[in-house]
Amino acid sequence: MAIPDLIYCAANNKRFDEMAINLGWKYGARLPATVYFPLYFADQDWKNPDRSNYMNLLGLYKPHIATVLDLEKSNQLNEVISWAEEATEYSEVIVIIPKVHGITKQIPQTINGKEIRLGYSVPSRYSNTPLMVSEFYNHPVHLLGGSPNKQLEIYRYLPNVMSVDGNIINKVATRYCKYFTENRWVFEENHEIDRPLRAMEKSFINIMAMWRKNAN
Repeated sequence: MAIPDLIYCAANNKRFDEMAINLGWKYGARLPATVYFPLYFADQDWKNPDRSNYMNLLGLYKPHIATVLDLEKSNQLNEVISWAEEATEYSEVIVIIPKVHGITKQIPQTINGKEIRLGYSVPSRYSNTPLMVSEFYNHPVHLLGGSPNKQLEIYRYLPNVMSVDGNIINKVATRYCKYFTENRWVFEENHEIDRPLRAMEKSFINIMAMWRKNAN
């Protein structure tokens, strides 16, 4: 079976972005950001939402997939749906990120004829979804961030993971010169090369291979 769309969501580094694309990854960014290539996936800064600026950027880049305001409280549902309605003008798939128990049943499958995916924030220092994974079972799903191992664990449980994004490999490569392989992080020991860049390349290749090996 085909694997989910694997999206490198970092931007701001042309060498890393180009490498990801050349190795078969989709290109994403958390806007606003410096974007070097046609954008497949756009995320908004959920901690500092700016609807007007974000929608303007969606209109500029027209990504295939776009997230909207996180659904953190039940009384936000109408506001989030309004964001999604506006985002359908620019993107084919809209990601709504529910963080309220029981609310997934109220989220439509489509809006203005565009597919709605539920975004699950894989636990990390940046964010997490405080819901049982089972609440996402009957919807197409996008996995946001987290480690490759944790993303794969959730994918094995859910039958409908369509896309995943992340940038942890960037952080680990640039800070520690480590790459992902066989469920662990390994130090790039070759001092004669650009070690962060080489670590990124190995991570891109190894994570893609992991997904192909484990596809449902």
